[in-house]
Amino acid sequence: MAELAHTVLSPVQPQLAGLRRIAIVPALNEQETIDRVIDEIRAFDPGFEILVVDDGSTDRTAAIAEARGAHVLALPFNLGIGGAVQTGYLYARDNGFELAVQIDGDGQHNAHEVTRLVGPILDGRADMVVGTRFAEGGGYRGTHLRRVGIHLFAALVSLIVRQRVTDTTSGFRAVNRHGIRLFAADYPHDYPEVEATVLLSRHGLKMVEVPVVMRIREEGSSSITTLRSVYYMVKVLLALFVGLFRRYPEILEEE
Repeated sequence: MAELAHTVLSPVQPQLAGLRRIAIVPALNEQETIDRVIDEIRAFDPGFEILVVDDGSTDRTAAIAEARGAHVLALPFNLGIGGAVQTGYLYARDNGFELAVQIDGDGQHNAHEVTRLVGPILDGRADMVVGTRFAEGGGYRGTHLRRVGIHLFAALVSLIVRQRVTDTTSGFRAVNRHGIRLFAADYPHDYPEVEATVLLSRHGLKMVEVPVVMRIREEGSSSITTLRSVYYMVKVLLALFVGLFRRYPEILEEE
């Protein structure tokens, strides 16, 4: 259920003004970048509530985020990216937010490109919008193994959801209130982005991809090593296979 948008969207801040909106920032030991991430979101749109979900950091991530004025949920131990993101969606659902944007705490996502993400939601074309690194204008470069894995997942997910998907591992996403409610109730853990795309489709929600440029990580290092990349690919492929036979509860039936 993925549609690819190539055009540059016009500014949408006036349309956003009537929505309760939140930026969910999962973070693990990102003390070197979290202040810049918060400042950039606020500079783009001060109307966003900024929620930093500190996933068991052992550095000053939570303290710096609080000092910068973000609301911080500090998890008592590391849940992994899926658990941290779902915590953010639970908070968004329980506090009545109508639009949520996921932005990583490592600074790779440019908050000024949120304009691209929210456009298809505001004009009613999508329930979730994903920033893709592989559309024209994306310019993504990564290790050969990582690119192979991403393209493999994209091909498989495209078959499952019966629409072209190019970047199933991007964590730069925006969802409307239907997506918030869905992901608060049911969100994959460990390496969640690929499975979340299928989950969204199985519940009849629409996804659009828009091209974005992601920055090279300036501080820290990725937790996904070569060995973990292989483990990741095997695990996600098995999860997708199991998901083909899974019976999904009607989470959105009351809406």
